[in-house]
Amino acid sequence: MEEKGDELILKSLRNKKAIRVPAQPVQRLMSRKRSQVWVETIVYTLIALSLIGLFLTFAKPKIEEIQDKSIIEQSTDILEEINSVIISIVQGGPGNQRVLEVGIKKGILKIDPARNQISFEIEGKYTYTEPGQDGSAGPYIQIGDILASTQKRGRTSTVTLLSNYSNIYDIKYKEGGESKSLARAQVPYKLIISYDGENGNGLPEINFDLQ
Repeated sequence: MEEKGDELILKSLRNKKAIRVPAQPVQRLMSRKRSQVWVETIVYTLIALSLIGLFLTFAKPKIEEIQDKSIIEQSTDILEEINSVIISIVQGGPGNQRVLEVGIKKGILKIDPARNQISFEIEGKYTYTEPGQDGSAGPYIQIGDILASTQKRGRTSTVTLLSNYSNIYDIKYKEGGESKSLARAQVPYKLIISYDGENGNGLPEINFDLQ
């Protein structure tokens, strides 16, 4: 096959005669095929992106719910570990202290001397316990040594985990009655927990501080 001007010359193998075929229709046909392949590629890409977007729309809330459940369980473990440390230092006698690393990925850990409580509050997608009616907080449920309550507002749940030391210990922060909230941080907090002896009412005085 030879190209001459605007024609393609096809040479027959039998009679060796040249057959002249106009080149433009062949070129147009090839151009149409390339355009068709390009359009099909775009269509398939758009379909794939639509399917991925549809999957993420349904999967993302479930993924967030699983992640929040894991964080709540880890926060429960932190409160139980704090409780274990308190028991240990009280058994060791006045002057004993421990440094505990506390990693917070989500939520707020609150030391509340006024109420003799330590709590974790986490807002997310997971409903940990039965919420109350009309957006109110549900009753506290005993989970191990921890009390848990859930308040649901729309698609969001606020889970409160609580260690209540009323009439058991006298909780302090920096030797005083001010409360302290620890929020999410890139590095773990180093929480100093010490036993300073008994207060005037005969309750073990537990002091919290940050290193």
